[in-house]
Amino acid sequence: MEKRECEFENLEYQRGFGNHFRSEALQGALPNGQNSPLHCPYGLYAEQLSGTAFTTPRKQNFRSWLYRIKPSVGHEPFQLYSSPSLNFAGVIDKDRFLTTPTQLRWKPLECPEHPRDFVHGLFTMCGAGSPFLRHGYMIHIYVANKSMEDCALANADGDFLIVPQQGRLWIKTEFGKLQVCPGEIVVLQLGMRFAIELPDATSRGYILEVFSGHFQLPDLGLIGANGLAEVGEFETPVAWFENKHCEAGFTIFHKFGGQMFSAKQEHSPFNVVAWHGNYAPYKYDLRKFCPVNTVLFDHADPSINTVLTVPSEKPGVAVVDFVVFPPRWSVAEHTFRPPYFHRNCMSEFMGLISGSYEAKAGGFLPGGASLHCCMTPHGVDATTYENTISATSQEPVKVSTNALAFMFESSLTPQVAISAYNSQQRDAEYHQCWSGLNSHFALES
Repeated sequence: MEKRECEFENLEYQRGFGNHFRSEALQGALPNGQNSPLHCPYGLYAEQLSGTAFTTPRKQNFRSWLYRIKPSVGHEPFQLYSSPSLNFAGVIDKDRFLTTPTQLRWKPLECPEHPRDFVHGLFTMCGAGSPFLRHGYMIHIYVANKSMEDCALANADGDFLIVPQQGRLWIKTEFGKLQVCPGEIVVLQLGMRFAIELPDATSRGYILEVFSGHFQLPDLGLIGANGLAEVGEFETPVAWFENKHCEAGFTIFHKFGGQMFSAKQEHSPFNVVAWHGNYAPYKYDLRKFCPVNTVLFDHADPSINTVLTVPSEKPGVAVVDFVVFPPRWSVAEHTFRPPYFHRNCMSEFMGLISGSYEAKAGGFLPGGASLHCCMTPHGVDATTYENTISATSQEPVKVSTNALAFMFESSLTPQVAISAYNSQQRDAEYHQCWSGLNSHFALES
């Protein structure tokens, strides 16, 4: 275990977002020049992984060249994979999803009694759109207590943005290795094969799966050149390879069309000796996010805390935003406290990584979640409201000194998985947190 700890905890990374990287695990493994010499060094196979259409404009075109010991095509035919422990739903249908505008909240999912790896630990919460139409998203929660062994998963439906809440993730990918801790996020993009090990025995977290292209950094506009998530704080793995064969075969899980397929192959899927390109997995430490706050009056919209976004065809409208609420200063002077109650055209799925969220007095726990759909009223609970309006000081205060919360916010209205709605973790009394809101109306102000 000590050797494995060293291999994952002292990893080197390449920094940047959307850069064209070059990485080789053996010196000279990358071809020098335009496919010169005629054959790949070390007898490797050349393979291109394209994350966008060939004719996508250059600045939005994502692809990488992989130089591997054996090509990924060397596997048996895919077969539909079914297992009683599979709890994810990949396609919206009337048999597995329902529509409700009611405010929803869930307690954290408990660790399973039986061994479950990442693939079998997926639990679908809600979603909108379709992987067949390449539009929309799904939200899952995962709880796993077993490492993925002699297998890998690739998602042909979209990108996975994973937010671990409890327990580290050791992730092997075709591009190299990543260690992702609670407080960090990782994006494993369309088609990339990966396997997740669990050094802390159990891991729980959230997943945003996006069918509508890839995540990108939001434009800063009038904010200027600095603030929010900085390009140089994103980290991409360096090349690492595994020259390994397994008599029983490696299992390749392939998520396709909302279903899980599997195929066997003799060689490790992580046999890429060198690669170059701008299409690779990456991670980001949310504690490095630089919030931009109001300094005089009114509250800024939560979109000011956007880390990554997937824009839609409508200017200024996102298919989905990933928004973070880190510790920060509340420095507005002439401002209603607490923030206003709200109805809006976006749907908001919130999760809590650590601590307690400042707008919720109780019931919203680390590992839990809430969902407020389009035009459904929401806001601070009664206890938080009463405690806040009793304060007389306008002095700046530190918000959420020990908390880290986030939100998946979408312009698409989600449908809720019936299994999530009927789950014992759903808080059927959530609506009562607002029942104590008293009338403070007075004819004289």
